[in-house]
Parts: sequence; C-alpha cells; structure tokens
Amino acid sequence: MVTLVEVAQEAGVSPSTVSRILSGTANVSLRKRHAVEEAIRKLNYQPNIIAKGLVRGQTMSIGVLTQDISSPFYNDALLGVQEALQGTDYVPVFVDGHWHPKDEETAIGRLMGRVDGLIIMGGSLAEDTLKRLADNMPIIAIGRKVPDQEHHSLILDNYSATRKLMDFLFELGHVRIAHIAGPRDHPDAIERLHGYRDALEAAGHEVSPNLIVEGDYHESAGLLAVATLLESRTMFTAIFAANDQMAYGARLALYRRGIRVPEEVSLVGFDDAKTSEYFSPPLTTVRQPMHELGRQAAEALLQMIEGAEVRLEAPELQLVIRESTKRIR
Repeated sequence: MVTLVEVAQEAGVSPSTVSRILSGTANVSLRKRHAVEEAIRKLNYQPNIIAKGLVRGQTMSIGVLTQDISSPFYNDALLGVQEALQGTDYVPVFVDGHWHPKDEETAIGRLMGRVDGLIIMGGSLAEDTLKRLADNMPIIAIGRKVPDQEHHSLILDNYSATRKLMDFLFELGHVRIAHIAGPRDHPDAIERLHGYRDALEAAGHEVSPNLIVEGDYHESAGLLAVATLLESRTMFTAIFAANDQMAYGARLALYRRGIRVPEEVSLVGFDDAKTSEYFSPPLTTVRQPMHELGRQAAEALLQMIEGAEVRLEAPELQLVIRESTKRIR
C-alpha cells in the first residue's frame, strides 16, 4: 500500500505538506499543490480519509451528507437545515453520497477539518466508521442510528406507516395490491416491503411475487414497473409505490395505457413530496416531514457544538388521503 511519505518523496515535498494539502489547510504554491496531486494520481494513493486528522477549532460550517441532492425528498430536508441556520453564524456545506459507502466516505473526508459538526441523512456508511466519526465530532443522523448515541438519531417508522397505508387500501376493498419496491439494500425500502408483506398476511391475503417489482426510487422505475406488471397479466386494483417519485412514473405509464386513476387503479406513494399535492390526481401518500426533520437536526447539532446534551424524538409519519384512491364498488 502506498504511504503518505512515498507521495511526499514523489512530489518533492515534506510529508507534512502532503498532509496539510489533503486536509485543506495548506497555504502552498500552485506548483507544489499540482506536484502533490500528480503524485497521488501516479501512485494511486488512497488516504484513510476518516482518520487523516480532524482539525480542531471553529470553522462556522455545518456539513450535511445527503444521498441524492437532486431528490425532492432530500431537498426538503436541506431547506429545513438552511432555515435553522439563518440568523446564526453557521453556513451549511452539502455533499452527496449516492447511497454508496465509498462515495459517502469520500464526501465526508472532504468535509473533515472544514466543518464543526455533521448531519448524516440515510446512507450505507459502515457502523464502525460512523461511530469513529461520532467519537470525534458532533453528529446528528436522520434515517439511521449512530451507534451508542441513538438519542442523536431521528429514526422514522417506515414499517408502521406502511401497515397503516395498507390497512387504508384494505378498507377501500383492495386485495390485489401491487408494490413497486425501493432498492433491496436500502433500509427504508426493506421496512416498507416488510410492512407490505406482513399487512397482506395479517389480513389473510396472498403475497404474490408477480405483484412485487423492484425500482430505484426514480420516476423512470415507476414507469418500467407498471409495464412489467401489465405484461405479467397479473390482476391488481391498486399500486403502492415505495416513494412518490416512482408513483409519478407509474401514473404516467397507466395514463399511456389508457388506465384511469383512481377509477380503474388506485395509486399510493410514500414521502409526500411537495409536488404530490398538485399531482393529477392529487396523490394519497405517507407524509415524511423532511423539512421539519432537517430543521430539528440542525438546531440539535448547534446545541451539541455549544456543549449541550440533546435527546431527539422522531415524529410519527402521517397518512395523507387524496384523490388518487377510490373504494372498489
């Protein structure tokens, strides 16, 4: 494995200079910086970004790790963070992890020494890595637990909310309910799939593998999932999409096939993105108060930076009934 000393020798600088360039604290000439960057590329140096030195002191910045900045789901949370920081001396720094542990580590590594605290939204970062981070700086997590610091975590009960959503569809007379699931390695998608399966079994209904199609939380996945469901010729009267974005794609696919919502197929989502209220027809969904969660996380993190102890409690998820669902006659 290539070491920092070897990078320094290749670049013709001291190891401390390489270290300071990596941590973002170096005040060096462009020539030296380019030499170090070239040496890193040439030697394929992979620094331990989590352990490469957390710089102490006030930076007046808050790091925020999301998984998809372009997603309306995360965008609401980021707006909440910004709102909480207004009127303070702190500014947010947003980075994207793309639901990939290596990308998350890289993104967090870029923040080390540049932020006084960190908000982590979801993700797949290893628990031991998360714990090491939490031992060195204030951290608030949304959608996952901080090991040994669960009171600094906002965990949403996706399972119970899904059971509530499924019970509502049962009350409308729906039994053949298709599910457009999220990625199989996402904790929230797993909880929603379990809630879907358990609700059907508890009500004495069949769990049909043909009615479950995996998606990736984007609109195009909903479009493709409906095509797959229709091609299987398996009858269904309702679709539960694991997030609103896939519900949007499903609605478009049904429209293109001449299938009316909710007259022929009821459609529900999860998240209650801002656009869902103005969807056609307005979408029945589960509200995740991401704006409020982002604000709560930022306010708690500021308190932790000041040395205060905080204990967080996540709000209950709410079913929002709109016009995309209808009782079976």
